Amino acid sequence: MKKIGIIVNAKRPRAAHLLDQLRKEAVSHGFELYAEDRDMARILRAEYLPVAEFRNCVEVALALGGDGTVLYTSRALHGADIPIMGINLGSLGFLTSVADTQIHEALNALATGSFKESRRSVAECRIFQHETVVGTESALNDIVLGWGASSRIVTFQLSIDGEPVGLFMCDGMIVSTPTGSTGHSLSSGGPILHPGICGFGINVICPHTLGSRPLVVSDACLIEIEVVNAAKELILSIDGQDEYQVEKGGCLEIRRSRHDARFLQLKNHNYFSVLSQKLHWRGSSL
Repeated sequence: MKKIGIIVNAKRPRAAHLLDQLRKEAVSHGFELYAEDRDMARILRAEYLPVAEFRNCVEVALALGGDGTVLYTSRALHGADIPIMGINLGSLGFLTSVADTQIHEALNALATGSFKESRRSVAECRIFQHETVVGTESALNDIVLGWGASSRIVTFQLSIDGEPVGLFMCDGMIVSTPTGSTGHSLSSGGPILHPGICGFGINVICPHTLGSRPLVVSDACLIEIEVVNAAKELILSIDGQDEYQVEKGGCLEIRRSRHDARFLQLKNHNYFSVLSQKLHWRGSSL
């Protein structure tokens, strides 16, 4: 892998220092750098290239920032089959698996091929309003429908593969991939899904019944969420970005995308170690 695309969250405090180190490491390995931002391209002495054109040139993308930067990179490159390596510029992230102090190891791994790859399923969401498709989006983490301009509850009809699951009076609903199960879904009481699981988590936000529980279904299923009753426009958030307003009568169709996301990690990366650090698991003391 010699052609590397660079996406940077320049607002991170350590970004400037890391870019200088990245430039020097790239030169030593003979890498060709491409940056989506003109200022970053100048600092890195890289070629400026809009992210939409990465798919025609780069062989791997480095996302320097936090998990949000990785999510942006994944969505921008969806369908391009370009692997992503997340370099963390802050606290440890679930998706930014390489610490900023490991930039030498990361570039050496790319040069020698001594990395491991993790494939992550991606959800595809089609949005209908009055039976007309108004948009199609991909989500590496989650799809969240709810909130809006009022605190009034809404009513959703949930169906799986055309079979009604039930009506839910609630504040909203989350459909998460295994990657996104440690995000909003987890904070709302949902389960942690290992990245290797072929499934989706479905979680109701503040249901008006104590009998409602999170649901895990196969990602071969078609999930449909219809807005049966709402006194407000609802916000549809894809991977934390508010994308659409959905009205009464609107419907979401969610299925697994035929395009997975590819992530490169250092050989010593351990999924459960990351969970332990992020969730402060300590186990039992003797």
